[in-house]
Amino acid sequence: MNPLYILGVPLGYVMEWIYKLIPNYGWDIILFTLLINIVKTPLQLNQQKNTVRMSAFQPMIADIQKKYKDKPEKQNEEIMKLQQDFGYNPMSGCAPMLINFLVMFGVIEVVYRPLQRIFHIGTAAMNAAGDALTALGISFTTVTRDTNIIAQVMAGESTVTSAFTADQVSTITEFGQHMDFFGIDLTRVPQYNLSADNLPLLILPILAIVTMFISTHISMKASGQQMQGSMKATMYMMPLMYLFFCFTVPCAFSLYYVISNVIMTVQTQVMRKIYDPEKVKEEVMAEIAAHRKEQKRGVKSTTLKVKDEKTGEIVEKNVSASEMNKRRLEYARQLDEEKYKDERTVPLSELEHKKED
Repeated sequence: MNPLYILGVPLGYVMEWIYKLIPNYGWDIILFTLLINIVKTPLQLNQQKNTVRMSAFQPMIADIQKKYKDKPEKQNEEIMKLQQDFGYNPMSGCAPMLINFLVMFGVIEVVYRPLQRIFHIGTAAMNAAGDALTALGISFTTVTRDTNIIAQVMAGESTVTSAFTADQVSTITEFGQHMDFFGIDLTRVPQYNLSADNLPLLILPILAIVTMFISTHISMKASGQQMQGSMKATMYMMPLMYLFFCFTVPCAFSLYYVISNVIMTVQTQVMRKIYDPEKVKEEVMAEIAAHRKEQKRGVKSTTLKVKDEKTGEIVEKNVSASEMNKRRLEYARQLDEEKYKDERTVPLSELEHKKED
């Protein structure tokens, strides 16, 4: 299996569990999408927080780039200094993006091969059914194989049904009766044409692109980012990339993507209330002002990893020189107490006798 599709197997078991509750492929995809986004909520919340915080540094980054536009090494040095002094980390959003990317390909793997991933029909049986399709003169690809097998099983084609057990034939037949969603066969791949049978399949890809534009625009607005240059290009390029996916995988993926975009838009609006861009920018600017004030007074600070008393999480914190000295003194006292703990409980007269001995 391609490493990109590594999440296809566990996600297939999730889809199987949902299908047993509600045997309808369309509603299963919707519930499946809701469940995935609920699980990803803490990750999305953290990403939103980091994105809003990073946007506060945009003016400073722009100033550095303008000031040292002819000195790339000095530019990188100043940006690194910014990262060390204020915790600016442009890579903080990479982990959530990577996980979202792997989840997307995991979903593609499930909708590519629903018979294998959702119903766990073995590779040998699927290959035998594929050979039967070829013998019948039916052309197919890896993506369209399951659709053609389902169609032939429902038509009662014996050469195809003979590749499966009776229970598997019953499962495939039942799935074939529940894979339409408002008249759209979710196992079919949309084509670039306006033929009568293809028109319904175009609805979901179009909705996917429209909802992505809306979701991306709202997300950038909520993060406080200014859509300039590469950001504007990204806003238009990303939907085009997903448009390609929508026309190369079954419609089930487009439905998943539409629901994901709607959920993302709602989550963004809710999280915007929690991490308001203007308030976060004010906090960051206050941190910067305090740090610069200390620098003017010649007070150096140190970045330490400490435990947040409210959340219990380990976070980085800038500690002033005076605070650092207090921490060192407390630590020295703890070491002293540990080293001389026995002497503290022994009477002074006995300690004097020990010294004489």
